[in-house]
Amino acid sequence: MLADFLEYDFLRNTFLTGLLIGIIAPLLGTFVVVRRLSLIADALSHVTLAGIAFGLFIEKKFAITFITPIYSGMAFSVIGSIFIEKLRGVYKAYQELAIPIILSGGVGLSVIFISLANGFNTDLFNYLFGSVSAVSVKDLYSILTISVIVLLLVGLFYKELFTLSFDEEHAKISGIHSKPIHFLFIILTALVIAASIRIVGVLLVSALMTLPVAASMRLAKGFKQMMFLSIAFGELAVIMGLISGYYFSIPPGGTIVVISIVILLLSIGIKKFKINRIRKQVNINGY
Repeated sequence: MLADFLEYDFLRNTFLTGLLIGIIAPLLGTFVVVRRLSLIADALSHVTLAGIAFGLFIEKKFAITFITPIYSGMAFSVIGSIFIEKLRGVYKAYQELAIPIILSGGVGLSVIFISLANGFNTDLFNYLFGSVSAVSVKDLYSILTISVIVLLLVGLFYKELFTLSFDEEHAKISGIHSKPIHFLFIILTALVIAASIRIVGVLLVSALMTLPVAASMRLAKGFKQMMFLSIAFGELAVIMGLISGYYFSIPPGGTIVVISIVILLLSIGIKKFKINRIRKQVNINGY
């Protein structure tokens, strides 16, 4: 693979894109999981699929090439995130209801636009499950831009995001403007989900935001450690998934998710082993 990596541009683009996604997806996923909004990734990924199907429809029916599927997917994802935030304000007592509403709308629009675009094809399959060869230089630059924006904004608003994630009421009392911060956070999440689709695929992108975080939660002793472990597990899953996908000629999204699950199971096993060892030591000392 190293020889091919040096020879083919698309492999370099894919690998570098994967490294970037392996950082930003688990990074934002840490805040998503802590805020108990894990399903928001599923909702926005289905809205993104609707945007991609819309882009393919426009491209085929009207030969409009400047509206690429990935950019229309990003646009739909951002719009979907705005609607989620608005619906959370409408249903204040049942804020989680906003997520299935948007998810359902995304699925419905996806079916309509896929049908209008003459059904499934190779391009749509790549968007659904990811592809080793689908990442262009333009995609790489777009994802690089999104990654820089995400890292800068998370660095600037880390304290606010941390406080809002654990105690929103305390954050409001402390003078933190919760609505603008949460609005910014959900838009960043939408962009990261849309950017990750080239590698992981629409149907599996939420796994990259949640599985590394779930694994790190079993081992980390604090929030920052959990964040860094999530990124490490995400990078490991992406690298091994891309290599496996390349050698077995299968979509990398599936291998990335399977490796993430293996990492999760190992972390659960390690945690149980540590707990059992501590219990044995306590019993020995007690006697």
